[in-house]
Amino acid sequence: MNEQMSILFKNTLSEIERLGQVVEEFAALHHLPPPLAFEINVALEEILTNVISYGYDDSNEHDIIVRLSCNEGEVTAEVEDDGRPFNPLGAAEPDTNKLLEERPVGGLGIHLVRKLMDRVEYRRPQGKNLLMMKKRIPTV
Repeated sequence: MNEQMSILFKNTLSEIERLGQVVEEFAALHHLPPPLAFEINVALEEILTNVISYGYDDSNEHDIIVRLSCNEGEVTAEVEDDGRPFNPLGAAEPDTNKLLEERPVGGLGIHLVRKLMDRVEYRRPQGKNLLMMKKRIPTV
């Protein structure tokens, strides 16, 4: 089954709760193990929160599209937005050996996404940010 689920979100933090419901529905539809669904949800929450919090120069309403698909033993999650150009993969890896109070604020969300997902790619087609994350489905 490789049906794609495409969900439209608005750039407001209240949408994060709905994201969890969407991922739960997708996981149930594709019989994904709960730990995998959790990791996908955490990664998407981090990305969506960053887009909503930092992606726009105005206070207008914007669309953020999240696409989920399951194909050939792998889940693909894509986030597309029309915010300012930003490649999160260009962010420096945080120094996790430093004490918390010695670290600069931010950067841990992207770090977490990199650790949770098997592959993360960024492109900017047609003036939009497109972040694609892939996670293998464990075989039982």
